[in-house]
Amino acid sequence: MALKFDTSFDPAYGQGVSVAPDVQRVTAGNPSPFTFHGTNSYVVGRDALAVIDPGPDDEAHLQTLLDVIAGRPVSHIFVSHTHRDHSPLAARLKERTGAQVLAEGPHRPARPLHIGETNPLDASADTAFVPDIALPDSELVSGDGWAIRTVLTPGHTANHAAFALEGTGILFSADHVMGWATSIVAPPDGAMADYMASLDRLIERGDRLLLPGHGGPVAAPRAFMRGLKTHRKMRERAILERIRAGDRTIPAMVKAIYRDTDPRLHGAAGLSVLAHLEDLVGRGVVATDTAPAIDGVFTPGR
Repeated sequence: MALKFDTSFDPAYGQGVSVAPDVQRVTAGNPSPFTFHGTNSYVVGRDALAVIDPGPDDEAHLQTLLDVIAGRPVSHIFVSHTHRDHSPLAARLKERTGAQVLAEGPHRPARPLHIGETNPLDASADTAFVPDIALPDSELVSGDGWAIRTVLTPGHTANHAAFALEGTGILFSADHVMGWATSIVAPPDGAMADYMASLDRLIERGDRLLLPGHGGPVAAPRAFMRGLKTHRKMRERAILERIRAGDRTIPAMVKAIYRDTDPRLHGAAGLSVLAHLEDLVGRGVVATDTAPAIDGVFTPGR
């Protein structure tokens, strides 16, 4: 299918929006080129609740979540990954509710840093986050009238997880799959090979509805994810074409490939190109004298 993004989204700040039976979405007021209209938190359940992705450390968002919770007990707080727009509010929400915080684990890069390399994504990482319970793949956590299964989906971050609402066909896909834009996969925190493998895993699952970390629901997930996979393969081909045309550096490739993209996103685009190049170098399709780096020089491989 042709990949079509849906940007028709009303964040409805300050209130809960019902998006499925016993599931309400609460969107934080943190819009940006990277977060769209803001981060989506989800309140799951009827009498005793779970919260998925509490969001940024924002007083107004905390108050809206508490208003939607409306005094009902909260037993679990699930965190999909440790970016500052998703995990920091977990600590304050735990203080107010007494809930346990669950996630794959603390923040970590997808690979060790190379000698002399600095991580440009440090500011976006919630390195203080430590869950009460570390979730292995396929772990099933049951609450009052709901059960949530962990589906590990590394790629966007090494510790990224999606959460399946058992028995419903609903998957909370966080930042791995979103209907408004592609996910950022940026080394060293993310890895393209991991992202593609996780995408294949979600395609195979066959969920009927995705509720993402930003923007509106994805109502035809399998077709949309196949489109995402095709999009990534096309981006890979575009990078290879630029290298064959003589481009040797990431800035030169970004200038050509992302010429119609908001310049504020060119830094992230460069990291996305690096993610593809790491994968291509690993497969021997592209060559570089050292480990793939944002300031590296790249040539055709075998």
